[in-house]
Amino acid sequence: MAGTRRLRRDAELNRQRIIQAGREVFAARGLQATLNDVAHHAGLGVGTVYRRFPDKQALAEAIFTEELDEIAAMAQKARAEGDAFTALAGFLEGALGRAAHNRGLRELMRHGAVEGTGLARARREITSHCEALVARARTQGVLRDGVTEADIAPIAAMIDAIMALPGEHPSELWRRYLAIILDGLRAQPRQTPLPGPGSVG
Repeated sequence: MAGTRRLRRDAELNRQRIIQAGREVFAARGLQATLNDVAHHAGLGVGTVYRRFPDKQALAEAIFTEELDEIAAMAQKARAEGDAFTALAGFLEGALGRAAHNRGLRELMRHGAVEGTGLARARREITSHCEALVARARTQGVLRDGVTEADIAPIAAMIDAIMALPGEHPSELWRRYLAIILDGLRAQPRQTPLPGPGSVG
């Protein structure tokens, strides 16, 4: 029995090492990284990694489900804040701050290259929380007229494009432009009406 418990404990420790190594490797190299890369980073044999995760899809799904669950928890916590605009702005800055140093997470947000029931559930939770944050900001009168929950994903995509710019400190430049965008989202006197999503010219 003791030997069986030790084997189970060792297996769980190996799984945790693989998950942590995978987080670091995907964050640095993106989703093109291989299970061999993860095994090397974890200091484990490739066979050990394959015994826990049959392919890269399975490992990536486990890692990014955790990542998105943590972002969903951030959004849920933001909903408890009193000032709705501060809550929305703080969530956007926090979530995008995670993505700024995680190439794999940005690729997942951009292309949806990894799928699975856990990821789909976490995405739905994030969307639901974002809808609630936007609705509360609108109710409090602190959100610019015409801004809807449908604007959040394009805003994230714009910031992602800035994060991808070449330069000495491209990963931090996004904070400047997020601040500009947030100023545009806040309700202020005499703002120009926003064109509709389908407006042209």
